[in-house]
Amino acid sequence: MSASTDSMTSLSWHHEPQGFSDKFALKFVKFLRFCADSFFAKRYGHRAIVLETVAAVPGMVGGALQHLRSLRRLEDDGGLIRKLLDEAENERMHLMTFVQIARPSQLERWFILLGQGVFYNFFFLMYLISPKTAHRVVGYFEEEAVISYSHYLEEIDAGRHENVPAPQIAIDYWNLEPDAHLRDVVLAIRDDEAGHRGVNHEIADMFAAGKQTPRKGVGVP
Repeated sequence: MSASTDSMTSLSWHHEPQGFSDKFALKFVKFLRFCADSFFAKRYGHRAIVLETVAAVPGMVGGALQHLRSLRRLEDDGGLIRKLLDEAENERMHLMTFVQIARPSQLERWFILLGQGVFYNFFFLMYLISPKTAHRVVGYFEEEAVISYSHYLEEIDAGRHENVPAPQIAIDYWNLEPDAHLRDVVLAIRDDEAGHRGVNHEIADMFAAGKQTPRKGVGVP
């Protein structure tokens, strides 16, 4: 059963795994979190660059495969394709923003290339085998993103990360004030991730219930 809208908007909300695929999705995401923590520690800006280039993959993969499914079966998608592509674009804008803030090193650029190549093919196969599991992975991934950005905010508030001026690309995209700073950007991105978290868990629930297109109010307008 899906959680209530109020609970899903809570920053601390967590989907309790139900069944093997959910447990697999959670363990897989926890493994990715361990790798990120080991490599980046509290270098949150650099962590965001690598993770956001991976986070932009699922929406594009899911959107493409749902697009092909709609064409193949001559069925309407219920707005799911557009939602997934919008998610991919939103995650890409997170990446473009943090590129301006953190300036990735050459090593990190190679890490991005490798990570994206491996994850794209892995996620593509996962989505073909089990769209439910794929969306559950993204839901748990976004849960971890909300936690990471909350820790980032704590570091900024404690003065351990400089609250630099927001890049113009972020000001334009989120309609921030002209004098916005990093903290404002992180708040906006965390809100985005919380939204993606709820949407992907709901889509996973939809597939778990044997439905192929969203009902009104589930992840799509």
